[in-house]
Amino acid sequence: METVKQGTTSGAIFPFDLTDKISLVTGASRGIGRACALALAQAGAHVALASRSESELNAVAREIRALGRQAEIFPIDMRQTRTIGSMTAGVEARFGRIDILINNAGATNRQHTFELDEETWDTVIDTNLKAAFFCAQAAAKGMVERRAGKIVNMASTFSVVGREGRVAYCASKGGLLQMTRAMALEFAPFNVQVNAIGPGPTVTEGRAELFSDPLRVKQTIAKVPAGRLLKPEDISYAAVFLASAAADMIVGQLLLVDGGYTVS
Repeated sequence: METVKQGTTSGAIFPFDLTDKISLVTGASRGIGRACALALAQAGAHVALASRSESELNAVAREIRALGRQAEIFPIDMRQTRTIGSMTAGVEARFGRIDILINNAGATNRQHTFELDEETWDTVIDTNLKAAFFCAQAAAKGMVERRAGKIVNMASTFSVVGREGRVAYCASKGGLLQMTRAMALEFAPFNVQVNAIGPGPTVTEGRAELFSDPLRVKQTIAKVPAGRLLKPEDISYAAVFLASAAADMIVGQLLLVDGGYTVS
């Protein structure tokens, strides 16, 4: 299939422009991943969409094509790490390269230490940390060869603060932040920037049950100085920034988008 030519828009003119950049978003079928995919498309990028839900991916792809951008879906269970290499190779075969990786696929849990079983631990760690590593590893090879690329890992406020009942999740996101920093040091000399975003309490489909409790919502908002829960779009704008030339000198950082949650 015909690949997409590199855009000619100069970053010096408008550094946030992503015209004809090729982006891969994991966990793209809904929530933060969907919002990131749409925001990248609005900024000019073409988008490869990866997640387990083919029907939801197709819906997001239609939205992106309606914006005049190209979109292709790549159904995958990121926990099956042996398939990640073939998935990224498929993206490169379709589009010619990967300029931007939004490493967003994730899993969560709400179990205290004595309730946490090995299967749940493995699911959370394998999805949030192991799969993120192998996806970044696969995508970075072409970036390093071309000496250009952006990797944005979706970390969490729980990368830097603890929370009871979230032991596996905190461990995975803390590890993801450290992975980001180490990988950033390796790739910075090749003009590949690796950074992370730390979303605060964000209302998504996956957390609908949690935020259906008015008391819990009230208690959570009380911890957010900005006075509201976050929307997926709040996170997506940060992703566009870190994926753009405006962030060329941002290396190995965690951008907390949390309404002040970790400040108070």
